[in-house]
Amino acid sequence: MSAPERIPPRSVTTVDPDAGTLLARGELTVRGRIREASNAALYCTVTHEGREAACVYKPVEGERPLWDFPDGTLAGREVAAYEVSEATGWGLVPPTVLRDGPYGEGMCQLWIDTAPGAELLALVDGEEPEPGWKAIGLAEVGPGRTALLVHADDERLRRLAVLDAVINNADRKGGHLLPTADGRLYGIDHGVTFNAENKLRTLLWGWAGEPLPQEALGVLERLRDALSATGPLTEVLTPLITRAEIDATRARVETLLSTGVHPQPGTEWPAIPWPPV
Repeated sequence: MSAPERIPPRSVTTVDPDAGTLLARGELTVRGRIREASNAALYCTVTHEGREAACVYKPVEGERPLWDFPDGTLAGREVAAYEVSEATGWGLVPPTVLRDGPYGEGMCQLWIDTAPGAELLALVDGEEPEPGWKAIGLAEVGPGRTALLVHADDERLRRLAVLDAVINNADRKGGHLLPTADGRLYGIDHGVTFNAENKLRTLLWGWAGEPLPQEALGVLERLRDALSATGPLTEVLTPLITRAEIDATRARVETLLSTGVHPQPGTEWPAIPWPPV
């Protein structure tokens, strides 16, 4: 996503443990609108006790109704995705809070500066990916011509694929992947997640059917405990998504643990989001 030209200096980094406090308590000042967003998304600065950072503010009033996500709000699901990410210990979603702002309650998320030249997706000739890449599928690139869409065989992407399977992400596009100069990778735009029905749509199908890494299995076991009826993650998610969605999230974790493999694309729902970037 691109920001308006007037980007102020930043004094808070994405690993700052107090970023959530700054986002929740700081004064929001709208600097511009992110025009590429399908719902209202405002580029802001947030200041608190002499500290400042750039952030994205998405007011609930600016959300367009979705027939297949009738319950809750996009903002609530964005915050829920952050909370699940934090519970994994992987830190794959930027600090995100639900708060009041200039246009009412909404999601506020720390702005992430991306590193140029970090290749995570590519179109290549041939039917098989080169070493270090995973195949997603064939894509039409012109009249009568196709190319193979691939993503990097990257541990960070694989962790994100596991997170997406847990939260049932219906819109993991290439533009939602934010690599940073310090080597981290963040995923953004989690407004269409947590549906009780299977709606996983992603570009990260390269590991479909492959055994989950041992690290991921350990994370899923911790999530299962945290999502018990009285678990801490269940308590955190209860104000953000519905009980049925929490139950479905717990069931997805159980399925991943019982099968021990990355999920396969479904047949009742398009497996790849459109447009893919």
